[in-house]
Amino acid sequence: MLLAVSGAGAEEPRVTVSHGITLGDELKYPEAFTHFDYVNPDAPKGGALRDYATNGFDSFNPFILKGKPPAGIELVHDSLMVSSEDDPMALYGLIAESIEYPDDLSYVTFNLRREARFQDGSPITADDVIFSFTTLRDHGFPGYRLALRAVAKVERLGPHRVRFDFREGEVDRRDRMLIVGRLPVLSKAYWEHRDFDSDTLIPPVGSGPYRIVYFEPNRFIVYSRVRDYWAKDLPVRRGQYNFDYIRYDYFLDQNVALEAFKTGAYYDFRIETSAKTWETGYGFPATQVGDVVREEVPTKEPLGMQGFAFNLRRDKFADVRVRKAIALAFDFDWVNQHLFYGRYTRNDSFFANSDLAATGTPTPEEMALLEPWRGRIPDAAFGEAFKSSRSAASGSMRDNLEEAASLLREAGWIIQRGKLVDRKTRKPFTLEFMLTASEFERVILPFIAHLRRLGIVASIRTVDTPQYINRIQNFDFDMVVATFPESLSPGNEQRRYWSSAEADKRGGGNVIGIKSPAVDALVERIVSAPDRKTAAVATRALDRVLTHSYYVVPQWYLDKYWIAYWDRFGMPATRPAYGIGLSSWWYNPAKNARARPRPTG
Repeated sequence: MLLAVSGAGAEEPRVTVSHGITLGDELKYPEAFTHFDYVNPDAPKGGALRDYATNGFDSFNPFILKGKPPAGIELVHDSLMVSSEDDPMALYGLIAESIEYPDDLSYVTFNLRREARFQDGSPITADDVIFSFTTLRDHGFPGYRLALRAVAKVERLGPHRVRFDFREGEVDRRDRMLIVGRLPVLSKAYWEHRDFDSDTLIPPVGSGPYRIVYFEPNRFIVYSRVRDYWAKDLPVRRGQYNFDYIRYDYFLDQNVALEAFKTGAYYDFRIETSAKTWETGYGFPATQVGDVVREEVPTKEPLGMQGFAFNLRRDKFADVRVRKAIALAFDFDWVNQHLFYGRYTRNDSFFANSDLAATGTPTPEEMALLEPWRGRIPDAAFGEAFKSSRSAASGSMRDNLEEAASLLREAGWIIQRGKLVDRKTRKPFTLEFMLTASEFERVILPFIAHLRRLGIVASIRTVDTPQYINRIQNFDFDMVVATFPESLSPGNEQRRYWSSAEADKRGGGNVIGIKSPAVDALVERIVSAPDRKTAAVATRALDRVLTHSYYVVPQWYLDKYWIAYWDRFGMPATRPAYGIGLSSWWYNPAKNARARPRPTG
């Protein structure tokens, strides 16, 4: 809906009033939609979903750096707007019934639903929204602080109406509105007399579809469906959150968790992430007779990058030739064939499985963004899109290692008594992979064997989760396995991942420690792009610089979900293109009576 607004002497920008906002061409769902396409609007309520997690929890505050929150805590808190799993570039109103914004996108106004309530029955008001914004901006996780800095002013226009004005230079992207639209709304009355900076195990008052009812830190947590949930009949919630209870049991690691799953006594659903386990770990009786179902669910979700990330704060990684040499020693093809049953695809982009990944040679539009940085970014960025090194999967890697050795010599490293040392200082080249779980050791050990052939003294250190987090936050590592999730609408998170301003910020997202004027400039091009087409051009240009700079040793991705579940559920016939749709499943008593735990053999 468009409202033409005129001032006394000059015409003001038109104002759009809408039930949603999108970075795409148009919203998938019109104003009068009744439910998402991938749900059963009449799904029955009842029963329980039993899920699992690892690594424990010790806090119910998921918005700060301190403490580890439990799985499922997002069920407790509602936000102004929510996304759907089949329209990922859009948000639709939840607490906000509608939004208003001018053509110049200089501000956004949220009109709150008067029926919106916290779980204690108190109404959600503009004061709660403003409190949530200022609290997360000033005390929240670094990602919140970075994302919300685009807002110059927030103003209460009424008890159910609040306006956010954006800073100069931050006003030409709908992405700003999506950032604010995702804002979780906290109860001012609950939090204003509590220390928000402290971890806590007092169940919070939220506004979401579930509340915490039972828990034991590091062992389990149980959420109960809020029977009088204020939003249960809204189009963005109808047919979802159908289980009366959702329980997460915690296990030491994935191997223990799988054994528990086989019994059917602990939990019902799992997403498998190990190719070996998917191929060899599900031959137990319940799967053979159909009580446990396995599915491969394709997804169109952008899959970002997973790789061995260098810590550029270490001088030994400063030279791109050194980083490339190390990357050449990783034999993905051997690992994929011998450990992963050929299931994975090598990751050649930070925006894999999307139209944002660089392909071929740069377009004229991409070249215009890259050309000012010629001589300050790798020459390869001006040529063909990045392709990771490949092998015959034989394990020899002779050609790759010869190229790697040559690069290391060019970078000032020589072999002395079988070890790679700095030509000037004679200091040996050591490399430690820091892990928080032992599962990756089988992947890294062959990598280490090839590195040792180059003279690099490489090792693995596996530490517990608190130590791992502490060392990451204090930049005390050589290499770690890092993931960089992406969406179809890249924006402010690119600053968090890559910008120089984040490189030395404790707890920041720039794990690698990148400080590149070219990267900074391309990130700002993405963030300030007036439309998705312009943002996509800048994103592909950024992808070329990131990949050819060898900031990570790329690993792999899978363009589907591997899911396994005890056949106790009903689910809609339609699955969303960008997810699993688990929130739309429901408990089926008849199926549950048939799917009984059996001996694991």
